[in-house]
Amino acid sequence: MQEGYSPEIVPYEKDKLDAVLEKYELVLGIMAVGIAVRTLCGHLSDKWTDRPVVAVNSALSCAVPVVGGHHGANDLARFLASRLGLFAAVTTATDSSGRPCLEEVAAGLGADIVNKESSKAINLAFLKEDVPVIRLKGPKIVVVDEDVAVLKERGLVVGIGARRGVSASEVLAAIDESLSEAGRKRDDIAILATAWLKSEEEGMRQAANELGRELIFLSREILNSQSPSTASRAQDLGLCGVAEPAVLALASRLISAKKAYGRVTIAIGQ
Repeated sequence: MQEGYSPEIVPYEKDKLDAVLEKYELVLGIMAVGIAVRTLCGHLSDKWTDRPVVAVNSALSCAVPVVGGHHGANDLARFLASRLGLFAAVTTATDSSGRPCLEEVAAGLGADIVNKESSKAINLAFLKEDVPVIRLKGPKIVVVDEDVAVLKERGLVVGIGARRGVSASEVLAAIDESLSEAGRKRDDIAILATAWLKSEEEGMRQAANELGRELIFLSREILNSQSPSTASRAQDLGLCGVAEPAVLALASRLISAKKAYGRVTIAIGQ
């Protein structure tokens, strides 16, 4: 749940429900789930456009995502749980099983889901296994089955390489300087990427949290399947590189080739 929302209290009026659902990004109803369901019934079309709604009981002890669990309602319920101590009654199968979902993966990659009808098959698969994310670089014509989700990325991919023990402030300073040189800003970042070897680097994780972006850890096979433009000291670790190959693996094109900023190396792609 992001900070910065401006909540408003709106007295319940059944005749004005359409206006409320159209105006607000998230709706919290202080009412029983049954009342919420009966009230919303004639106002629902599909999960991609329906407004996320959470029902909270009058005792303020339980928050139930009624509509749009993967589209904000689950996050709202958890936010209420963290701030007010309510029980977040999240019922979506992937969340209940501690598994990822397509919507979560797309958001983490800063991407839009092109063929939304694939979500059911993908989320069912996530209950049993890890579903791989594969990038195809064009120009290509791709024909997919109904259980293959097509994601269209938006924003920048920032590849990060760093010396061991690097601090969050070093990582952030390097990213900021690299973005400035490219004429971009933090808000343009969609995702951060590095090597699986860096998964224990707390400074990199803290920097990602500060930016509010997901940090993806790529395998040796994925990194070494790329063709970076410059040589890297990572060759000592059996890698063709880290920052630039990470970008090449996830972005359509390289905007800024890798450059060292102190103990941090940054590359940017889109």
